[in-house]
Amino acid sequence: MSGYCDSAPGHPLHGPYHDNHYGFPLTDEAGLFERLSLEIFQAGLSWEIILKKQPTTALAFDGFVVDQVAGYRARQIARLLKDPGIIRNRRKIEAIIENAKRLKAIRDSHGGFAAWLAHHHPRAKDDWVKLFRATFVFVGGEVVNEFLMSIGYLPGTHREDCPVFKRIARLRPPWTQVDPKIYR
Repeated sequence: MSGYCDSAPGHPLHGPYHDNHYGFPLTDEAGLFERLSLEIFQAGLSWEIILKKQPTTALAFDGFVVDQVAGYRARQIARLLKDPGIIRNRRKIEAIIENAKRLKAIRDSHGGFAAWLAHHHPRAKDDWVKLFRATFVFVGGEVVNEFLMSIGYLPGTHREDCPVFKRIARLRPPWTQVDPKIYR
């Protein structure tokens, strides 16, 4: 991801994401759900569009509180489809609502999304993709890869000479705690 380390710093949207979010360990349920949802929204679009709409998307989806989003019905879908502050794609919106329902089931079976991720770690990217496709909807290889990299489960977010890499390494994200051969 060396290109991002070169282009993001100083950019009004990419800079803060690169410096403070991308690759940092994340365990908060709403934060994990939001990150997965943003990656779903990004499919086929630029990350810059998603970053521009992140604040209004979080507001529109009630802060990505899983129980609230899982309860969305036709009225909330209609509201979201009219909201210019989000990506108004019915398939993506419905996938996010369905994924919230599936996260509730994960909470029941594993104690939460973070515990489910930890339970299945470590895995190679292809194995993660298979698991996510069996568990969630609208999650292809790129969505899964970027989601897992963004929360510290897969390596590659920053070059080793990037100052952010050093900050992240001190936090010991999951990818740093296993034999690197697993990711090949």
